[in-house]
Amino acid sequence: MLQQLKHELESEDIRQANFGIEREGLRVTPDGHLALTPHPKAFGDKLSHPFITTDFSESQIEMITPTFSTVEEVYQFLCALYQLTVSELKEEYLWPQSMPCTIEADQDIPIAMFSDNLEGNVAMNYRQHLLKKYGGKRQLISGLHYNFSFSETLVQKLYKNQTTDLDYRLFKDQIYLKVVRNYIRHRWLLIYLLGASPIVDESYCTECQTSSKEVAPHSYTRSGAVSFRNSACGYQNHTPIYVDYQDVERYVQSLNQYIESGEIASFKEFYSPIRLKAKDSHHLMESLMKEGIEYLEIRSIDLNPFEPAGISLVDLQFIHLFILFLLEEEEVEDENWQKDATENERLVAVDGLQNELKLIRNSERVSFSEWALDILTKMKKINEMFSLGLESILEQKQNQILNPDQTLSAQMVQLVTKSDYVSANLELAKAHKAAILENEYSLYGFEDLELSTQILIKEAIKQGIRVDILDRQDNFIRLKKNNHEEVVQQATKTALDSYSTILAMENKVVTKKILHEKGIVVPKGEVFTTLKSAIQAFERYKGKHLVIKPKSTNFGLGITMMEKLTSKKSWIEALKIAFGHDSCVVIEQFQRGNEYRFLVINGEVIGVLQRIPAHVIGDGVQTIEQLIHDKNKHPLRGTDYNKPLQKIKIDDSLLHHLKEQQLTLHDVPSKNEVIQLRKNSNISTGGDSVDMTDLMPQRFKNIAVEATKQLDVSICGVDMIVEDYEDEQSNYAIIEMNQNPAIHIHAYPLIGQGKNVGQAVLKALRFI
Repeated sequence: MLQQLKHELESEDIRQANFGIEREGLRVTPDGHLALTPHPKAFGDKLSHPFITTDFSESQIEMITPTFSTVEEVYQFLCALYQLTVSELKEEYLWPQSMPCTIEADQDIPIAMFSDNLEGNVAMNYRQHLLKKYGGKRQLISGLHYNFSFSETLVQKLYKNQTTDLDYRLFKDQIYLKVVRNYIRHRWLLIYLLGASPIVDESYCTECQTSSKEVAPHSYTRSGAVSFRNSACGYQNHTPIYVDYQDVERYVQSLNQYIESGEIASFKEFYSPIRLKAKDSHHLMESLMKEGIEYLEIRSIDLNPFEPAGISLVDLQFIHLFILFLLEEEEVEDENWQKDATENERLVAVDGLQNELKLIRNSERVSFSEWALDILTKMKKINEMFSLGLESILEQKQNQILNPDQTLSAQMVQLVTKSDYVSANLELAKAHKAAILENEYSLYGFEDLELSTQILIKEAIKQGIRVDILDRQDNFIRLKKNNHEEVVQQATKTALDSYSTILAMENKVVTKKILHEKGIVVPKGEVFTTLKSAIQAFERYKGKHLVIKPKSTNFGLGITMMEKLTSKKSWIEALKIAFGHDSCVVIEQFQRGNEYRFLVINGEVIGVLQRIPAHVIGDGVQTIEQLIHDKNKHPLRGTDYNKPLQKIKIDDSLLHHLKEQQLTLHDVPSKNEVIQLRKNSNISTGGDSVDMTDLMPQRFKNIAVEATKQLDVSICGVDMIVEDYEDEQSNYAIIEMNQNPAIHIHAYPLIGQGKNVGQAVLKALRFI
């Protein structure tokens, strides 16, 4: 098929498809036993959450990605789901292995609990049926499902090249059915290369008589084993079920016969290594007949214990190429093909690492390695034909065929024999959790976005809200749930606030006038539109404590504070800095006290933060420049707002402030001497942050809320100077209103408890 169209198909026709992943995993205690605690509350209703739910057991988490057009995108989202999941497990871990952890008797395995309604009762009753029929221990076996469909562009090009008179829907069905038949024939190769469950714990041995050799304390295997999950020890139908894959109608009819005979209760109990999926998953059979095959679900894939997400990007890419091989591979008629394929699966699962393994191909015994290498050769041709760039992956897989000790299953045996099954997997689980939470403020796959945007995305995913990245550079995202949709920029720019409101807050003069007219205290000030006129005002401001700042900039840019104006030269330098950022400059009377940022969302103060101006503390050895360099090494400090704190930038404003103190970058402060680097306290210019939400009196919170009401703004950062916050009657002044407040500073303060600001934004947008 592909060969015939190689001159018409673009590389993107092949690369672009529809990918989705479902990854199961057990929650376990710090000693490797099955956790008996409820599903984390942070993820809400298990029946309705689209991304993080449960499978059979309350202790068995299932992560489900949306559909993406590339494997890279789906892998990133899967890693993000893993990060969000383990971040809510507190003292528990996510078991990295397909075969279960230490488990007790069936009656001690908690089945998933759901809401007491029709849908919830149906889900629980079905699990009770499975528990009774297959046993709870087998139900705990976890794996990874790879959902796939070709791009519509590729299918249409293939259809135009067809020689039959099938209509488009039937032609599309036939393409997928060919892939399914060939997958069943060749699935043994994926089991060999991706199988990673060659050992079971002693507590599972009653379910798995094949596990007869103890290779480590309480750890059992069989020589040459690759995947107990895909063997008779795994979760399979009691007897093989062979349905008709010639067309959708025959498939539905043959599957219905098994249901009517009572061998299985429904289509969901057909544990095929690959499933046909329809548009309506609740009425699969009817939907298949009416609308055809929507996508395929590959189910033979073990969890990779060495990967936090349960699978590597390399293996996701390999599976995609394998599917292209299945589409291209010619079929040979053989009435026993399904039985032979099942036997091949069994042989590889339990004896795949044995030398000289023989499989059945077209009723004849053939060498495992010769057949495997033949498949890889054909995959190489497809890779070369469309310049997919997967040469190194194919070489890696070839080495694993020629050297069984390089397979995941062999590596797993080697690891377990150094300790035992539970200890080895528990150490992997702990290492995965520690590694991915090392930078817990960053969301995997979204690190290039501003941290505030990442925070909103995190909370959206937790709440089951679909997130689409519209423009990464400008931090534009779209949030969707049911029929509700919102476009958001930089986490706080939303449709809740009008354009005129935003413009009013950008203009500090307008902001002050509106607040002053409403009786809210603001600093007295004056506006200058030319450098010349501002310089001429020197005598008028001489001896006063002042703030000189651009009229419409944010993040503390171009601001200079002068405690007592005495030098005309310093006056001119400060004015030049301010005019470098705007054509208008504001001169304000300095308000005594400390500066606080009040984050107000929908009329509620979500957090109050004291922002301490950028500074360094001397050690008697290093220069100010060296101290700045060292402070910037802190893991919480970064650039471009992708970390909680910003690095201290050495600029004209900083140098000017040092000069006022008769200091230079080359001076060496004495030990414990505090050197102020700026007067403005913005986190964006290197300041520190202290959460003051619970300490701040209600009076000042009310003032901040009233200020947002007067400007008719829903999401706002209110900057307020309070002379003495412990005195509720203390003097205050609002110095600025920010229409794009950095919410990350409230989520991750340097000192104090962070606030769930992402949730507050989603509530304001009426998603929760």
